[in-house]
Amino acid sequence: MAKGLVLASGSPQRLALLRDAGIAVAVQPAELDERALEAPLQDSGADPEDVALILAEAKAVDVSERRPGELVIGADQTLSMGDTIFHKPADMEAARRTLLALSGQTHRLNSAVVLALDGEVVWRHVGVAEITMRHLDPGFIGRFMAEVGERALTSVGAYQIEREGIQLMERIEGDHFTIVGLPMLPLLKELRSRGAIDG
Repeated sequence: MAKGLVLASGSPQRLALLRDAGIAVAVQPAELDERALEAPLQDSGADPEDVALILAEAKAVDVSERRPGELVIGADQTLSMGDTIFHKPADMEAARRTLLALSGQTHRLNSAVVLALDGEVVWRHVGVAEITMRHLDPGFIGRFMAEVGERALTSVGAYQIEREGIQLMERIEGDHFTIVGLPMLPLLKELRSRGAIDG
């Protein structure tokens, strides 16, 4: 088994997915201003999948340049509805507005994962899932927000599908791991092919 697998993310969900799969990784979050990187991408008309991929690549390369000889996993997820890209809500009012905007609509989660070695991207993948939310009464949103509290601020859609957020959904099309933020099956396949994990 190859040594030196690093996750370039501080996301507890991504780390849990890897550890639950039996993958030992070091954690070193990238030191990047994601919003500053994203602004020119949106101005240039980059689609949400490209934005997720470019940000994932930037994270992987940033950490990989400081971890020579180690294989670095970078990941990013965008939530899009039409041409609009949503970001993690800054506060509870922003989270409430996000849920109101998504109510009764179909949105896309674009989850990019990248592997970098010695400062170069060696593999990339974007998984896409579509989620249709129920029509959410403002009163229900208020009760939901009171129940989940500050966790609403930790994900781009103001929900965790693996927890209470499943109650918001009417239909889901796509892979669970893509929705949570790390397309595990293609990643594991690539790690096996490179000898980074047993298999």
